[in-house]
Formats: sequence, structure tokens, C-alpha cells
Amino acid sequence: MQKTAWITGAGSGIGAALVKAFSAAGYGVALTGRTRRSLVDVAASLPDTAKTLLLPGDVTDRAGMVELAAQITEWGGGIHVLCNNAGLNIPQRKWADLDWDSWDDVFRVNLSGAMNVIAACLPTMRRQRDGVMIHTSSWAGRYHSAVGGVAYGASKHALSDLSASLNDEEGANGIRSTALCPAEVATPLLAKRPGFDASRMAAMIQPEDMAETALYVARMNPSVVIHEIVLAPVRH
Repeated sequence: MQKTAWITGAGSGIGAALVKAFSAAGYGVALTGRTRRSLVDVAASLPDTAKTLLLPGDVTDRAGMVELAAQITEWGGGIHVLCNNAGLNIPQRKWADLDWDSWDDVFRVNLSGAMNVIAACLPTMRRQRDGVMIHTSSWAGRYHSAVGGVAYGASKHALSDLSASLNDEEGANGIRSTALCPAEVATPLLAKRPGFDASRMAAMIQPEDMAETALYVARMNPSVVIHEIVLAPVRH
């Protein structure tokens, strides 16, 4: 039976790599991102677009995520893997730079948005008594990271705990959850970090590394849950 993966933040970076990896592994892939153009570009790189569903949307739209989950369930015969990947960071990362509007945006996307997508998937996964949720957390969601920033780190710590709560409460329904906690990943988000040297990108974790890790989690024996994976670039 073909399985279906829903990938948020699918228009670039880790999300685009996840789409390519799960598609190559034979999954039907549902892509969600804020702009259709970016989703179209990612889908055009796939060898088989017949098993691809483009669903532009904003994870902060709670009702919208419920509607998308219903569409994916009907299209793919279920939601077997959720790659909860949409995320945001900002330039104002220190307490000295406190900017309520932009910090609130980080929490809306990284925490509330993640919760919206989780909640949208739960009814389908409970009916299936099967499902894997893979959340793109961060090294900053496992350890304090000054370069990640206050709001980002707090939001990712919360996301990692959301993942743990799913294992605690939903394992009896066949649902497993994993927080991926990478340090520096070579994505457009990293390139925007204040003071970051873009020439270091090749030495960072690559989006494809994250996609390979997510596939490993998705393929794990259903009797085993991987609570958390922490990744970091090799220090030179």
C-alpha cells in the first residue's frame, strides 16, 4: 500500500529535501507552503508528479490546516507521515533587541503553527491507528543557543516537548513522534543569521542529511519510537 507524507515548509531548504526524499522512496507527497510558486518549483524537480499534491497554506491558519488534512486524507488514503517542518527565525534575537511583533511571529509559526498541524493530523492517524510525526526542532530546542536567539530557542524547546507529549499520550493509538534537533543546517534561514559567514555553508549539515534522517525515522519498526535525534556538523 502506498503511504502518504505531508510536508510543511515544503517550498525550500529542509522541506524541499524532504519532499524529494519521500517521493523517491515511493510515498505520495503533499506539499504545503505559503506560496504556490515555490511548491510548483519543488514539484517540478520530482521524477513522478502524479503522486504529488500541492496545497498552499499558512500553518498559522488553524481551520485551514484542518481542511488541508482532510484533503490529504481523501487524496492519499490517509496521512502516514507528517513532516512538521515550517519554521521561522528573525534578526532580533537578543533581549536587548526585544521586538514584540517579530517575536510573536516566531511563536505563531514555530509553536502555534506546529500545534495546528499536529492537531489536524491526529483524527486521521487515530483512525488508522498508525502514524509518524517528525518535527524539525533544533539544537536550540535541546540546548540553549545564543546564536539561535531567545524567541527561536524557546519555541523550539516547546516543540520538542510537544513531540514528547505525543509519545506519552498517543502511542496507544499507534502514533509515534520524533523531534529532529539539528545544529547548523545549510538553508536560506541559516544564511540570514546576523553575522553568519556564508562561505561556511558547505561544512554545515545539508538539507539532504535531514531528509535521510527523517526517512530513517519513518521506516523504523512500528514497535519502536525514536524520541529525539540530535545532529551537529563536525567541528574542524
